[in-house]
Amino acid sequence: MNTFNSIAISARHISITAVFTAIFVAGCSSLPAPPPRPVLYDFGPGALGAVAVSSRVPPVSNTSATSSAPLPAIALAEVEGAGNVDASTAVLYRLAYADARQLRPYQLARWSLPPAQLVAQDLRAQLGQRRAVLRIEDGLAAAREGSANGMGGSLPDVLRVRLEEFSQVFTSAHDSVGLVRLRATLLEPTAEGEKLRGQRLFVVQQPARSADAAGGTRALAEASTQAAQQLSQWLEQLGR
Repeated sequence: MNTFNSIAISARHISITAVFTAIFVAGCSSLPAPPPRPVLYDFGPGALGAVAVSSRVPPVSNTSATSSAPLPAIALAEVEGAGNVDASTAVLYRLAYADARQLRPYQLARWSLPPAQLVAQDLRAQLGQRRAVLRIEDGLAAAREGSANGMGGSLPDVLRVRLEEFSQVFTSAHDSVGLVRLRATLLEPTAEGEKLRGQRLFVVQQPARSADAAGGTRALAEASTQAAQQLSQWLEQLGR
């Protein structure tokens, strides 16, 4: 009898353990899964990204680009963003076929930096191919140093850029473009203040290869590079 009792007690223990294990496993499986992390996008790995983009985007015609003569230095002010484009890293899109006035964010896609900063990097890379690109404070410091050394203290022209649009625009459920709109203002510092040298609006759009965040971010990167090329050409046409 003792042996049978021991077997019965052991069986009950095993049964109870199995029940608790099943409850524990079921409880773990019912826990909420961690939310998926957004995918981060940028314009590509520096010079390599620029080469890859330029192979896809037709280069802007520029007859003076073959010249090796350096161009005058320019001071690039901090690129301004319109509204929440400056403060947010959201990847934005518009449904032009539904309500083009509404900006919508992708839930699982983010830029690595605010778009205005990414565009500023693109501008510096493009303009820096043939000229020194300074910050405004660097330009002031260089002018003061030149005056102190008796070499003249002329200030470089100041380029101010405002990013007015940076979004993926869907013309249908399957077709979209990356749309970039930049307003550039070139100013010449004088003793009386800044003198307007020119202002121009650049609007560039590139077709997206897919109707999603991956396609939109690539199209926007291509459009930004092309806008930077056009802006560089415009400055040379102004003789600056």
